[in-house]
Amino acid sequence: MTAKPTKDRIVAAANKLFYDEGIRSVSVDAVAEKAGVTKRTLYYHFKSKDDLIAAYLEGRDQPNLVLFKRWFDEAKGELSAKVQAIFDNLARSARHPKWKGCGFLRTSAELANMPGHPAMKIGAAHKKKFEAWLQREFETAKLSNAPLLARHIALLLDGSFATVLLHRDPAYMEAAGAAAQQLVSTATPKSRRAPPRSTS
Repeated sequence: MTAKPTKDRIVAAANKLFYDEGIRSVSVDAVAEKAGVTKRTLYYHFKSKDDLIAAYLEGRDQPNLVLFKRWFDEAKGELSAKVQAIFDNLARSARHPKWKGCGFLRTSAELANMPGHPAMKIGAAHKKKFEAWLQREFETAKLSNAPLLARHIALLLDGSFATVLLHRDPAYMEAAGAAAQQLVSTATPKSRRAPPRSTS
């Protein structure tokens, strides 16, 4: 088996420690030790801890989006059931004892006083990508007001992340999924433009 490149090992170690313990409580020394490298080697690949935090979130971006899309695609039923499946699958994940919520939201909470931090920009972009993907799905289904509907679902999702982390009860995630399902199922399709009236 080929050894994982040093930079990838560092990011993997940061991912594990930052997600489990939070970015402020984990030192660069702890990440270096977990990755099996010296602190000097770590700083060769990352100029600062801030760069490492940004790399941690970048590494979670596409895998998370791909997972949401897979849950959506694999779900049977109407569009509303596919949206609900994202919440139901997340609720199952939340029942795992090592689940610590959304890494993007937790990081943004820790960096709330640093809006210009690169990790904040990565987190915001990730959330926008999710919302934009839902919007495209709703537009493909020819639902009216697709942008607002996608935003409503995104708000339900992030709200459920925060609430489940607070109460440690995934039933809140399932309740949010039921609300999302209701929103999508009752969304009105775009009205077809009526043919022009004859003037003859």
